[in-house]
Amino acid sequence: MFRTRFTEQFGTEHPIVCGGMTGLGTAQLISAVANAGALGFLTALTQPSPEALVEEIRRTRDLTDKPFGVNLTILPTIDPVPYDEYRAAIIEAGIAVVETAGSSPEPHLPDFHGAGVKVIHKATSVRHALSAERKGVDAISIDGFECAGHPGEDDVPGLILIPAAVRALSVPVIASGGIATGEGLAAALALGADAVNMGTRFMATNEAPIHPNVKAQIVANTERDTVVVFRQFKNSARVAKNSISERVAEIGGRPGATFADVAALASGVRGRAKVLDQGEMEDGMWWAGQTQGLIHEVDAVDKVVRKIIADAERAVGRVSSLVDRRVAAQ
Repeated sequence: MFRTRFTEQFGTEHPIVCGGMTGLGTAQLISAVANAGALGFLTALTQPSPEALVEEIRRTRDLTDKPFGVNLTILPTIDPVPYDEYRAAIIEAGIAVVETAGSSPEPHLPDFHGAGVKVIHKATSVRHALSAERKGVDAISIDGFECAGHPGEDDVPGLILIPAAVRALSVPVIASGGIATGEGLAAALALGADAVNMGTRFMATNEAPIHPNVKAQIVANTERDTVVVFRQFKNSARVAKNSISERVAEIGGRPGATFADVAALASGVRGRAKVLDQGEMEDGMWWAGQTQGLIHEVDAVDKVVRKIIADAERAVGRVSSLVDRRVAAQ
């Protein structure tokens, strides 16, 4: 068993997080994560309305009596999102921890903290993490370049970013990106992190509410089967490699290209409908990290978490056995 500031402050058995994933952060997966002793996040904007989110929270509570949270991703959208209403729904539902991502969480902190809600903010750089800490967040999830989704524009991998964040911050740090195994958990803890966040690993589980073809593709893929798109638009995103994402990257790389040139191909609605729901693996863009190369089976969430913890304990023991006690004693 690993005891860290994270497990103590957020009341989980293990220092493992399943962060918010659009289309996946539903009661089916997040209750399984909670029952396995980790901390999972429902994704607020996966639900079409604040009222639907409240109902999803209720469904999750019917399936687990352990802690879970809600992700609130704050981004500019064509159609305005009623963030104030989603925030109020989260508070009124009695959620104890929220994961924020995207824009600054500052406008939401007074209400969340006033209701006793802890806030974990996702950041892709130390400078952004420090800004969020100054604004009062309770923990930082730091995303390395290996991660699925938006890794920022600095291209700093976890081996550098995690200890740099730990050194700069005083709040607990959750290492995110490039972690899917017990060895990864042990390494992150050795670098000073208080927990790890995994997304792609939890996609390849029995409880993930996506088509079996997607799970099988994650297992079949290697660490080389991702593409970074939207770089030219200063909104870099790591996605799984397929004919659509490679076309998006090619069109986006043309001189003078704009997002409008790839919008139809890159549509999140298309990716969720065609790939995640229908299993048409070449008919939409979908998110996955380089950890695909570390995932070799689809299994139940509980078995995945138990194996990660057991492997992390073995990894710690293996490193400890390499220490020359005579030297250490001096």
